Amino acid sequence: MDTNQLRRTRRRRRIPAVREHRSRRPEPAARGLAVGVDIGGTKVAAGVVDAQGRVLAEDVRPTPGDDPREVEQVIAGLVRGLAGSFAVGSVGVGAAGWMDLDGGTVLFSPHLAWRHEPLRANLQALLGRRVLVANDADAAAWAEWRFGAGRGQRRLVCITLGTGIGGAMINDGRIERGNWGVAGEFGHQILVPRGHRCECGNRGCWEQYASGNALGREARELAAAHSPVSLEWLRAAGGRAEGITGALVTRLARAGHSASRDLLEDAGEWLGIGLANLAAAL
Repeated sequence: MDTNQLRRTRRRRRIPAVREHRSRRPEPAARGLAVGVDIGGTKVAAGVVDAQGRVLAEDVRPTPGDDPREVEQVIAGLVRGLAGSFAVGSVGVGAAGWMDLDGGTVLFSPHLAWRHEPLRANLQALLGRRVLVANDADAAAWAEWRFGAGRGQRRLVCITLGTGIGGAMINDGRIERGNWGVAGEFGHQILVPRGHRCECGNRGCWEQYASGNALGREARELAAAHSPVSLEWLRAAGGRAEGITGALVTRLARAGHSASRDLLEDAGEWLGIGLANLAAAL
């Protein structure tokens, strides 16, 4: 059918002509800037991000204690501080915990005092704006799929390493969260039956052997045993064994400290075992 016939048909049927340039969803750049917040077991990091995934400004504060209200106040303070210098259109929060399918409630967090916490509603009340809340590993996987190592891939598995171990999966362009919203918690696969106790309540979880917490625990145990290899850790921690953290061990390993490098090698071996299990399963 040529163009003239199509026009005549529309007039007879009284079908409105479709405009050549249809109304479309605005391009990402037109939707402005966002503040992204990452809530971990040791720190809360926030950044202003544009539609291409570029971080324009950032700020970090320690994760405060075990009080959920204090954590929410820190998040709100970071968002307000960054939004004061940029025209922020939205706020996204990645929380280290198991989210419900609706994305409004943190059901459980091994490293924070969240138990059925209505985090989205609380933050929206504090900030007076819409807030999107997701599991932090899900958010990281989505970012890698959109802007990073997973661009152009149909399927992606993402492992996040920090205080613990998080995980997420993307399948055909969507995050796979399972029937209850908590799929991808790879850090709590059990590698060592009746092994080290985990904050989740189980024993022998992967993250107890290949995480920041694992590095710090191993070094503190050596210090408590008065091992001579722990002297550098104690010196760096001001003489306090409880001040030895995974971040401190990592810093010393980068500086060439042999005992710290040994602990990192052990963690790397455990990390490889868990990754091999995932490769076999997936």
